[in-house]
Amino acid sequence: MALEIIGAGFGRTGTMSLKVALEQLGYPCYHMIECFPRGPEHWKHWEQVGSGSPDWDAIFEGFTATVDFPACTSYAALAEYYPDAKVVLTVRDPEKWFTSVQDTIFGEEWIRFLPGSEAGAFTTTTINNYFDGRMHDHDHLVRRFNEHVAEVRATIPPERLLVFEVADGWEPLCEFLGLPAPEGDFPHINDTEAVQGIIKTIMDKGFQAALGYQG
Repeated sequence: MALEIIGAGFGRTGTMSLKVALEQLGYPCYHMIECFPRGPEHWKHWEQVGSGSPDWDAIFEGFTATVDFPACTSYAALAEYYPDAKVVLTVRDPEKWFTSVQDTIFGEEWIRFLPGSEAGAFTTTTINNYFDGRMHDHDHLVRRFNEHVAEVRATIPPERLLVFEVADGWEPLCEFLGLPAPEGDFPHINDTEAVQGIIKTIMDKGFQAALGYQG
């Protein structure tokens, strides 16, 4: 299986809603919630991305789409490796994004916890380094957010790119993918409390106990 859709938007830009929508359209979609439970052997593949020797097919085995971290920071390499894939850039107000990440995936306790954990190497490679390790610097993160959006627009040809807000609903996404829009509302998943709960459980019990992976 090859990726057909590459999500270039950062986590906390509606990527969970987009994942559910893509799966409703028939695209098994990789997201951080698939990455973490696969455990250290899988995470090593992402460490290899940082060392310049990615095995993309191994990472995305069984998936035809990807959104969210850790893949979004490798969108350009993925777009080159999967030349027929379309790219969806989820966006939102940068100030709201900053608040959201500080409340969840860039929270101070979590960011202090990660480097010394078994997930430290891969999260540093794929996320922290992309933000120069300045995970709580408001001006820097907002600037990097805006730079990333500009870089994606400049890198991906317009006919291959959809800049998308989940509030836009089914029509622009389905038109871009050449599919009929499903009946019913577009998924809108506010997973802030769930993410906070998972993070707390991991910090309290460790990755393996919290996520249940083998090995």
